[in-house]
Amino acid sequence: MDLRDRVNHALKQAMKDKDQNRLATLRLVNAAIKDQEIAQRGTEDTAPLGDPEILAILAKMTKQRNESVRAYEEGGRLDLAERERDEIAVIEEFLPRQLNEAQVRVAVEKAIADVGATSIRDMGKIMGKLKERHAGQMDFGAVGGQIKARLGQGQ
Repeated sequence: MDLRDRVNHALKQAMKDKDQNRLATLRLVNAAIKDQEIAQRGTEDTAPLGDPEILAILAKMTKQRNESVRAYEEGGRLDLAERERDEIAVIEEFLPRQLNEAQVRVAVEKAIADVGATSIRDMGKIMGKLKERHAGQMDFGAVGGQIKARLGQGQ
């Protein structure tokens, strides 16, 4: 079952279970997917979104909510922070398991070796390879720092 079907199935189940919070989050996910498809209509790529594109949308939604949690906690709005955490939990059900630090290091080293990177100028190629292989499994912002440190050392 592809990712879109899994989301739709979960949405129907939330309706049956009358789980309003889960239902609202799943509707947000569906809306984000449809928004992206509508945005693509103006381009030559009119195919429905595949799993990699949907994973990118889900990762972006999770990142936005994590930022909101921090902002709400700093502002003393713990009730809103908790609601964002609940949404994160629902969205993360559809994301692949996150890699731990050791696995991220191995993936970065493999991507560097595969593209034959020798300098920081190759960062785009490395990130492209990582996103192709590990979409939704790591924080690419943090990985960028690791790549810079690794290539800056000239190992």
